[in-house]
Amino acid sequence: TDAHVARLEAAVERFNADLGPLKEFILPGGTRAAAIAHVARTVCRRAERETLAAAGEHHVNPLVVVYLNRLSDLLFILARAANALADADEPLWKPGAARI
Repeated sequence: TDAHVARLEAAVERFNADLGPLKEFILPGGTRAAAIAHVARTVCRRAERETLAAAGEHHVNPLVVVYLNRLSDLLFILARAANALADADEPLWKPGAARI
C-alpha cells in the first residue's frame, strides 16, 4: 500500500540524514554488515526486474514495483550507514584503476 511505501521512504530519510552527500560512485563492500546489505540490495533489484517482467503478462499491483525500488534504496543507505557507524571507508570506484 501507499503506507508501506511511505514507511520505507521515511526510513531512507532517517538513515540518510547523517550521511554525507554522494560525490563518487560507491562500490559494494566495506564492513560485513554493509556487504550483506549490498547483497540484499542486489537480490531486491533482481526481484524488481522479475516483477516488471511478470507485469507484462499478469496483473501486478504497481505499488509492488515502487515498494521494491524503495526497499533497494533503503538497503543502499543502510550499507552506507553501516560503514559510517563502523567508521569504515566506503569502497569508491576509481575510473581506470585495476581491480584486485
